[in-house]
Amino acid sequence: MLSHLERPPLRAPGRAWADFGPRQAANGFVGWMFAATAPVAIILSVGTHGGLSEAQLASWIFGVFFVNGLITLLFCWWYRQPLAFFWTIPGTVLVGPALGHLGFAEVVGAYYATGVLMLLLGATGWVRRAMQAVPMPIVMGMVAGVFLRFGLDLVRALHDDFGIAAPMVVAWLVLSGAPALGRRLPPLIGALVAGVIAIVLLGRVGAGALGAIELARPVLQAPAWSAAAMIELVVPLAITVLVVQNGQGFAVLKAAGHEPPINAVTVACGAGALASAAVGAVSTCLTGPTNAILTASGERERQYTAGLCTGALAVIFGLLAPSFTRIALAAPKAFIMTLAGLALLRVLQTAFVVSFKDRFSLGALVAFLVTVADLGLFNIGAAFWGLVAGFAVSWALERGDFR
Repeated sequence: MLSHLERPPLRAPGRAWADFGPRQAANGFVGWMFAATAPVAIILSVGTHGGLSEAQLASWIFGVFFVNGLITLLFCWWYRQPLAFFWTIPGTVLVGPALGHLGFAEVVGAYYATGVLMLLLGATGWVRRAMQAVPMPIVMGMVAGVFLRFGLDLVRALHDDFGIAAPMVVAWLVLSGAPALGRRLPPLIGALVAGVIAIVLLGRVGAGALGAIELARPVLQAPAWSAAAMIELVVPLAITVLVVQNGQGFAVLKAAGHEPPINAVTVACGAGALASAAVGAVSTCLTGPTNAILTASGERERQYTAGLCTGALAVIFGLLAPSFTRIALAAPKAFIMTLAGLALLRVLQTAFVVSFKDRFSLGALVAFLVTVADLGLFNIGAAFWGLVAGFAVSWALERGDFR
């Protein structure tokens, strides 16, 4: 089965240090900073809504940074490409509604099953066919339905806590509207800085959070095997990893002139999902935005060292997860809501464009509506039924689109 895995190129010993320079360090740092800001806010938002404790949230953040940082270091070194791995953001958002009617142990069991599925797809080489078999507009209709809450939370944050949310939105708009400025300071990081300044000026800092540095103490999570959790989460989680996240990552890397090893990456996502599940963290994926940052500048042959920088910083961040989690949880609620909403605003826009641009538009609309309604059936959440309903409607009324 492992014969399907792509072989790495011949490597020159000790070459990485010679290939590393200021530009690669800057791209690597910004790539890590992107992952450590708004995407972490999404984890905190989902986890706190789902009733997870601070220790469980810190363990989740440890898993997605430490485990995926190690995989990033290995793959960037081995394949000499900027292959940055983190975690599925759509999958994280999918977990939120599930925690309302499933136990966390059942969700962890679904993480394990998703990891095994991705291992099999990568090792057998079936992953390419699996990615092509799922109509992207229907998937993105479901994703838009799941992400809509975060866009609404952004509006609510502006209404409820204008002093915190407004400076963040203004900073994001200014940096997004001025590309030259945005290249120096990414909009999301600018929004983060504006929010921190607003919190300090308004005296909204929780002094109790600024304690001593604390190293990670991962909470080992025993899985529970539930048919409802498997049906609701495994297929949607695998789709968000393989189609939504990895598909975006592959496209970004190919546009930059790289040839990412699709089967090997899928196996790595499966292995990472299994390791992350042990500490209660959501499944691993090849990230699109971070890899776009790593390939934004510099010679293509040296861009892998930016990935090595990102991986090393991710490992360190994971080891210090409890300290960062405590600080983030002490921030005003509007800060997390605004940062998460801004992080997903472009993704929500893309989801709507892909869903209704061309084929499968009716199926995508049905998937969106069923997901937004958030009405489960047989103790299985709406995201799964959104996919089923969207596919069924397209198969009945948009049969020509399948050709």
